[in-house]
This record gives sequence, C-alpha cells and structure tokens, in this order.
Amino acid sequence: MGEQKKSSEGVKYYRLAEIEQQNSFKSTWIIIHNKVYDVTKFLEEHPGGEEVLREQAGGNATESFEDVGHSTDAREMASSMVIGEVHPDDRHKLSQPAETLVTTVKEEPSWWSNMLIPALVALIVTVIYHMYSSE
Repeated sequence: MGEQKKSSEGVKYYRLAEIEQQNSFKSTWIIIHNKVYDVTKFLEEHPGGEEVLREQAGGNATESFEDVGHSTDAREMASSMVIGEVHPDDRHKLSQPAETLVTTVKEEPSWWSNMLIPALVALIVTVIYHMYSSE
C-alpha cells in the first residue's frame, strides 16, 4: 500500500494517498488534528449518524469535528480509534481552517444577490406600477 513509517516514538505515519483510499464501508478513516482515526467499527454507533462520518471519510475532518463541539467523553472515545498520524511530509497538504472569525468579507457575491434579487424587485415594481396606472 502507501508508504508507512514509524517514528522513534513508535507512531505509525500514513501518507495522504493511502488515507484517501480508506473511504468505504469496509474501511473508513478520517483525519482530525493530523491524527488518523479508523472509524469503521464506529459508523453505526455514531450519535450523529454514519453519514456524517462517511462524508469525511478519507479526508480532513478537523473543522467539522470542532464545529460540532464534541464532549470530553466523545474525545476520549475517539482517542481509542487513533491508528497513527499523517506523515509529516503531507501535513502541509491538508486544508487549514481560516484563522479569522469573519470569513464572509472576502466572499464573492453570488448570482443570487447580483442578478436574481434585483430582477425580482424590478418585476414587482413594474407589476405594481401597471396596476396603479391602469386604474
């Protein structure tokens, strides 16, 4: 399979390519804070439903995990599923969550706000104008 390496502390490292392949019902791995978790046996037991874990399978689930606000018990349970860590050479490839609290400032406006809403407003104004002018 992928290139695996053990550190001097006995930590098993997995390459991203190998982790990404583990996204089936037979083998479901996720990454949280650079640690690799095998959640295959936990899919049916997950309180949020197995779909939540399946959506993150083979990828970085750090942001989703933290957004939910898992309890201390959940974090302890998760620690029993750690099978290794993301290889240090691959860690920079993981998408990092934005550090800023406000991220909407840099977002591009959507077609919804640029085209559809003004068109609907113009249509409504036209209909009202014709209703009042035809009386």
